[in-house]
Amino acid sequence: MATLNRYTVEEEDEQTRLDVFLAGQNPELSRARIQKLISLELVTVNGRPARASHRVRGGDCVELKVPDPETPRIEPEAIPLEVCFEDPDVLVVNKPRGLVVHPAVGHYSGTLVNALLHHCRDLSGINGILRPGIVHRLDRDTSGLLMVAKNDAAHLALAGQLKDRAVLRRYTALVHGRPRRETGTVDAPIGRHPRDRQRMAVTPRSGRAARTHYRVVRRFDKFSLLELTLDTGRTHQIRVHMAHVGHPLVGDLKYGHARPELGLEGQFLHAGTLGFRHPRTGEVLVFEAPLPSELAAVLERLSPLGQPN
Repeated sequence: MATLNRYTVEEEDEQTRLDVFLAGQNPELSRARIQKLISLELVTVNGRPARASHRVRGGDCVELKVPDPETPRIEPEAIPLEVCFEDPDVLVVNKPRGLVVHPAVGHYSGTLVNALLHHCRDLSGINGILRPGIVHRLDRDTSGLLMVAKNDAAHLALAGQLKDRAVLRRYTALVHGRPRRETGTVDAPIGRHPRDRQRMAVTPRSGRAARTHYRVVRRFDKFSLLELTLDTGRTHQIRVHMAHVGHPLVGDLKYGHARPELGLEGQFLHAGTLGFRHPRTGEVLVFEAPLPSELAAVLERLSPLGQPN
C-alpha cells in the first residue's frame, strides 16, 4: 500500500527542481528519500514520470506515492513520567529535556510514547502506531508541557484547536544578545533548508506561514530571557525564528553557536504554559510547569541587568 499525495505547482515555485519542490512540500521526508522515490517512478508530473532535476512549471500537477512503512512493534517501557493531569480523554505530561517524543525509523525505544504505553493503553490511534496519542510534539532537548489524547474523539477536538490557533502555548527561552524592543513579532515563513535537509529555515518562496511573539522578561550582559507565544506550530519554529533575527537560543547547536554553552547540552527552551478547552466538557484548562533545575541553575549563574521597562 502507498499514500498518494497530489500538489499543484504555484507560480512562485516556477522552475524549481522537482526534488526540491517535493522536499518543501514534505518536510518529514529527506531529499535523498524523495530522489529515491523519483528514481522508482513513484513521482509523476502531469501523469508522466520525471527526473529529479526536472524544472516544474506553474499549474503542473505533481503526484507522489509514498509506500507505507513496515509496521514496527512499539513496546511499553517503565520510563519515569510526570503526569500533570489525566482523565478518560486527556493526559498532560511534563516532558524532561533529552526525551524524544515518539519513535522513528531505527529508533523504536526510550521515547515518551514508550512511557505512555506503559502508563496507559488507551491512546488515540489517529497518528498511527508510531505516534499513539500524540497531538503535538516538542524537540528532544525542549522540556515542558504536552497534551496527549486518549481516544480519537479527543484527538480530533484537540487537533482542531491547534489548527484554529485556540491552544495557548507559552515558552521560556534564553537567547544570545539583547533585543532592542521589549516586545516583538517574528512573521516569516518556514520550510526545509534548501541545502541542509536536516534543518529548517526561513524560506520566503516555499515556506509555510509562521508567527512567533516574544517579550523580554530579563536582560543579562550577553543574554536575554524571553517569553514566547506561537500563532503557528512549525518544526523548530522558535529556534529558527530567533536565529533569523540574530538572537539564537543558548545551547542550540543546530541553529546557534557550534559549541555547547553555559554547561548546556541542547537548547535553553521550555514549554512552561499550556492551555486548551477540554475536548468533552469544554472547560478551559491551563497548566504551568516551572523551569527544570538545570535551566534554573543556568539563570542563577548570570548577572541580571535589571527588569525591562
